Amino acid sequence: MSDIGDWFRSIPAITRYWFAATVAVPLIGKLGIVSPAYFFLWPEAFLYRFQIWRPFTATFYFPVGPGTGFLYLVNLYFLYQYSTRLEAGAFDGRPADYLFMLLFNWICIVITGLAMDMQLLMIPLIMSVLYVWAQLNRDLIVSFWFGTRFKACYLPWVILGFNYIIGGSVINELIGNLVGHLYFFLMFRYPMDLGGRNFLSTPQFLWRCETLSSFSSTHVCPYTDCHA
Repeated sequence: MSDIGDWFRSIPAITRYWFAATVAVPLIGKLGIVSPAYFFLWPEAFLYRFQIWRPFTATFYFPVGPGTGFLYLVNLYFLYQYSTRLEAGAFDGRPADYLFMLLFNWICIVITGLAMDMQLLMIPLIMSVLYVWAQLNRDLIVSFWFGTRFKACYLPWVILGFNYIIGGSVINELIGNLVGHLYFFLMFRYPMDLGGRNFLSTPQFLWRCETLSSFSSTHVCPYTDCHA
């Protein structure tokens, strides 16, 4: 157990809490401690019954069962792997910037979910983070199943096809990729490569947040030093 504890504590802080919530909330639903019906993002319940927790629980919950368990585990691995790489690599020492990226992507996904009646948001948020990592490391050669090798910029689309094979849908993955692209374009591509206005910046309250006070706030552009 100490090995598991050491491994868990070695995960960067934000990814650690995200990972833990994505394990705990499905487990709570699986054990029947809380009915899974309270975890889904149902627009009517959220907008008219003021069940304001649903965007949060829908982000962490996934109905784990015989037909969905493998898809859940695969995406949990993607969460751990690429969120850790991004937080400890491109956003190292800048947890407020990383948290802002997650919040921006999450808000976009929640709005899309309400508009498109998407009841679960776990996969879109994971894919949005994976997409950002892939773009910041676009020329890095990555390996996938069966020894296939290709540039990281193609990884989100390869995973989209992979999840379609094992899950039968691409909507969640596609929304995640589009939201990740929106963040990457507005934060890096448009202002840095195209000379446009910088539309996104981390709010000061995130830097003042007590939970982030022990981290370095040195600003380093992840677009110029991004290989995790």
